[in-house]
Formats: sequence, C-alpha cells, structure tokens
Amino acid sequence: MPDSSISTSTQNLLAQAASLLIYHSVLTGEAGQAFVALLETMSQAQLATDDFSGLRAYGRWFRALAEQNQNWQDYLLTRILEDDNPFTQQAQLQDFDQLPVSLTAAARHDLQVLQTLSQCGSEQVSEWVKTVFPLNRSPVVWSQTSYNPILAQAKTVLQLSGDWGEGVSGLATFYCQNGVGLFAKYRAFRWQAGQLAGIAHPDPIRVTELVGYDLQKEALLKNTEFLLQGYPALHVLLYGSRGSGKSSLVKGLLQEYADRPLRLIEVAKSDLRDLPLIVDSLRQQPQKFIIFVDDLSFEEDDDAYKALKVVLE
Repeated sequence: MPDSSISTSTQNLLAQAASLLIYHSVLTGEAGQAFVALLETMSQAQLATDDFSGLRAYGRWFRALAEQNQNWQDYLLTRILEDDNPFTQQAQLQDFDQLPVSLTAAARHDLQVLQTLSQCGSEQVSEWVKTVFPLNRSPVVWSQTSYNPILAQAKTVLQLSGDWGEGVSGLATFYCQNGVGLFAKYRAFRWQAGQLAGIAHPDPIRVTELVGYDLQKEALLKNTEFLLQGYPALHVLLYGSRGSGKSSLVKGLLQEYADRPLRLIEVAKSDLRDLPLIVDSLRQQPQKFIIFVDDLSFEEDDDAYKALKVVLE
C-alpha cells in the first residue's frame, strides 16, 4: 500500500498537469506520457502486492529519458522551446507588449506548472517507487544530459528569476529569434511527400573550408546578408562542373550564419511543382529561408523543366 503522502503528492502533480492551458502538448511526448502514467499508478489508494504496473511505468519513463539523453528538467525545457501553440505562434511575430493579456497570463500559469513538474526529478520519483513497491534499493536514476547551446540559453532565460512564469517575456523574445515548433528544432529541411521533414544532422561544411570559387562565394554571402537584414535578395543560379563546390557553398551558409534566423529547405527537382505550396506555408514565419534545388539539370521534354517554367512565370 503506498504511503498516503506519496498518493497525495502524486495526485497534486496530476491535477497540475491537467490544468495546463496552452502548453499541454509538452507532456504528449513519450517521456511525458510515461511520467503521467507513473503518477497515476502511484496515486492509487491501494495496490495489490502483485501489481507491478508502477515499476513498468518507471522503466518506460527511464528509457524515454535515456533515448533523449536528457534529464527530466531538460526534457521539459526542450519541449517548451519547440512547442507550437497560440502563445508561441504570436510571440514570434510581434512584441511581447502587444500580445493579449489573457494569452500571456495563460503562458505564465503553464510555465509555473511545468516548473513544478520539473522539480519532481528522477531522484524523488525513484524514492517514491522504492516506497510504494517495497524494494531492497531504489531504482537507477537517469541524470545524464547532452549539452545544447540553445537549451542553455533557454535555461538562463527561465531560471534567472527562479520562477519560470516570470521569464515569460524573455521566452517570447527567444521564440521571436529562434522560431517555434519544427523551425526551432531544425535549421535544415527536406521537402518530402508534400511536407517539410527536419534534417537532424545537416552537412557540417563551412564556407571558409571551400577553396576557390571566391567570386561566387562573395556574391552569395552578400546576397544572404541582404536576405537576413530584410532587404530584397536575388534568386541565385550556381553553375559549374561536378565537384566544384556549388552545393557545399549553399549548405555552408547554415554554419556561416548559425547564430542568425536562417533556414535551408532542399527541394528535389521533381517537386518543383510544389513551390507555391512551400512558399505559402512559410509566408507567416519570421525566419529567412533559402529554398535549395540541387542538380538543376534537364533532359529534352523533361516534365520538371515544364513545372519550373510554370512556377517562374
């Protein structure tokens, strides 16, 4: 039979989780669902001696955190940064002072709730599990995490005041600079099966590593600067022999402007007919996008050329 104080504590945490207004999808990931399932099991007033559902729930939670290589707090912070909700969508498009008061109040409430959930770390849960399911020793605790510079920045924003809710304005600035949802998680994308697919590990090539091609490099960098500063930028056609560095030069822009809101989308020649759809899906995003078509070569009567011609016209 679980300790009554544990049952009360877990019920309170479940109530907090249920009260989320706009950040509720933060808990819909595998680790979040496993955490909620674990709380539900331990909140029960009575457990049969042969009921090991809580131990299995703890195992699922441990594995989910291990797969992400994040501790519980960092997992929640990452989900907050990537969450696509009414607050994050509007925060990236306008000044914080212009956001609806009720929306910022809801965001502040949810951040305080998520901070409370984050404080229920692996060590605490492990002790609860040991108490509820009498074990000779506490279950192994997952505490390791990988370093992420964007996550480190968010930690500074939210943890500076000690109250995540008080960091809501700084978080809004973060969304404005870094984007939300898919665009916060990835910087490189591929248009695939009619939608954007993030590329977790884009080509690490740097512009400074490319030898030769100096004139084209200078022109492309200048054009990208215009794009990032909000000035009119030109469409670019790079041509030359195979292996001269055309694709690498474009991909290297992501590393060159790693601290700027630049995103790269690779579109196959066969998908050029989707270009209007791609542009429409990006129209409301504050980031700057380079749509990259590699190997733009055509054969006689090539349908892809016809599609490109229609789009350009």
